Amino acid sequence: MDQPAGMKGTVSHELAVPAAAGEVWAVYSGLRLGQLAAELLPGLFQKVELMEGDGGEGTVLRVTVPTSGPDPIFFKEKFVKIDDEKFIKVAEAVEGGPLDLGFRLYRVTLQIMEIDLADSCVIRSTIDYEIEEGLEQKAVLPTTDILAALAEAIGNYLTKKEPTGCHN
Repeated sequence: MDQPAGMKGTVSHELAVPAAAGEVWAVYSGLRLGQLAAELLPGLFQKVELMEGDGGEGTVLRVTVPTSGPDPIFFKEKFVKIDDEKFIKVAEAVEGGPLDLGFRLYRVTLQIMEIDLADSCVIRSTIDYEIEEGLEQKAVLPTTDILAALAEAIGNYLTKKEPTGCHN
């Protein structure tokens, strides 16, 4: 069966961070990412709430984002894949947000990639999307700006954390 017409696309962003892939994955793989998003970037993420699940596959989060108007907007996303060996997490919008704007699919893939430099990695953020037929001209194409800001904030957070142990 043919899929209905519309527009499909992918946008990606990569950022090298001076932190070990395992350390970055520990933040990205579960619920800590949402907590830090609201804490570190309150202008982009007003609140991230756990609706169901424990941070693993099937978890649903309600993300509230501030707007220039009086009422914030929200969307719900569901973790559809978490691969602890390949450091990949996939979440899809399941209610509100992009789906209210004409997207039939809005999938975010976050991948933490080890690189040759010790204690460094690359955070790759990818958005795959499909826009409903007839709404292509009205839809605002997604950008990775928010995911890039989040990657930078997490990288800065991890590199500025105090090491555990004794301090002079």
